[in-house]
Amino acid sequence: MELIKNYVQQNKERFINELIDLLKIPSVSADSAYSQDVLNTADKVKEFLEKAGCDKVEICETPGYPIVYGEKIIDENLPTVLVYGHYDVQPADPIELWDSPPFEPVIKKTELHPDGAIFARGACDDKGQMFMHVKALELMMQTNTLPCNVKFMIEGEEEVGSASLAWFVAKNQQKLKNDVILISDTGMISNTQPSITTGLRGLSYVEVEVTGPNRDLHSGLYGGAVANPINILTNMIASLHDENNHITIPGFYDKVEELSQEERDEMGKRPFSLDDYKKALDIHDIHGEAGYTTNERNSIRPTLDVNGIWGGYTGEGAKTVIPSKAFAKISMRLVPNQDWEEITELFKKHFESIAPASVKVVVKPHHGGQGYVTPIDSIGYQAASKAYTDTFGVTPIPVRSGGSIPIVALFEKELQSKTIMMGFGLDSDAIHSPNEHYGIFNYLKGIETIPLFYKYFTEMSK
Repeated sequence: MELIKNYVQQNKERFINELIDLLKIPSVSADSAYSQDVLNTADKVKEFLEKAGCDKVEICETPGYPIVYGEKIIDENLPTVLVYGHYDVQPADPIELWDSPPFEPVIKKTELHPDGAIFARGACDDKGQMFMHVKALELMMQTNTLPCNVKFMIEGEEEVGSASLAWFVAKNQQKLKNDVILISDTGMISNTQPSITTGLRGLSYVEVEVTGPNRDLHSGLYGGAVANPINILTNMIASLHDENNHITIPGFYDKVEELSQEERDEMGKRPFSLDDYKKALDIHDIHGEAGYTTNERNSIRPTLDVNGIWGGYTGEGAKTVIPSKAFAKISMRLVPNQDWEEITELFKKHFESIAPASVKVVVKPHHGGQGYVTPIDSIGYQAASKAYTDTFGVTPIPVRSGGSIPIVALFEKELQSKTIMMGFGLDSDAIHSPNEHYGIFNYLKGIETIPLFYKYFTEMSK
């Protein structure tokens, strides 16, 4: 333990500066204007893996952005840990809401991060958390403490649905063979109370298009006589929830996993202040499905949310038109047993059925993934729990996350491996939002904790 702490302390400034260099590259996978930056980031990750001590590192071409693969095999008879992460990031929009440029990282102290936090797009999701694993390998190599084999699979399309990952995994099952998969793309309760994510929600993401007249019309000459697609679309969207915020799509809840009261009571032991929650978000009250707590609503219950809506004129001043078209992007977070493709089809069928004859509706499925639950009695979970306990001095609490990492279910299906999600971010880190940041404490604590996972997992696997 002292060996680990000493190495981190001696190299912390370099660790921070190297992460800052990585964060400067705008690897936005959703925007083709940044395609070269995404490729440059893959090159940079390859360089860092080589310097950390991997014997073999390669940039693997895919139908989309490449996957960076690296490995350090010390003994075929020892366990193998497969580390997954992603080097692409979300778009920075809206730029004007950032306090500092999203790709010019700065370190600032905050109430939750008195040691400072790095503010930049991708700081927490996922460059900072992915990079902890690279630095943890370096630490183990430099201190001669790597106890088992390690492989890295770092992709560049996570923020756009990991379209090429399934293709890559299916073609490289032997290359990716492992005993456990390790991911840091989640968070923990607080810097004094760590937690391990044991469940993820699935996802169905669609775009809808509502078309009325064949062109934009004058709202004075045609208003009241021709259907307005924006009016129609907003009414249709509003009907997708009832007065109890229950989703109204027929069959939507048929396969929803209902947790026992005992399980819900255990979840309720998680430290949580509703007043602090509302204060942090600057809201006067919470909102959600009747009969469930806030933490249940955002973890064990499915949801349906509009992620974006547009149509008509939104420029400066006035333009009195009835638009020809209106659009919306809608995501549904799903719980275990809900199949995302089945839910997508249920949504499509229902949304088309509630459209009035005055408009035409097209539903375009984008991407999705299955939910996932990992058992807390597995060797991997126990090793992670022991590692957190050593570095934080507190036993981590198992929690289910409201987020989705669709590839986790894919890994279990294709590689027959369980995934351990060792996140070090906080809910307040503003991932996917302006002013995303990642605490220096969290970053360095992750580099301290990860080597202990390797140690305990290897010992428990004997």
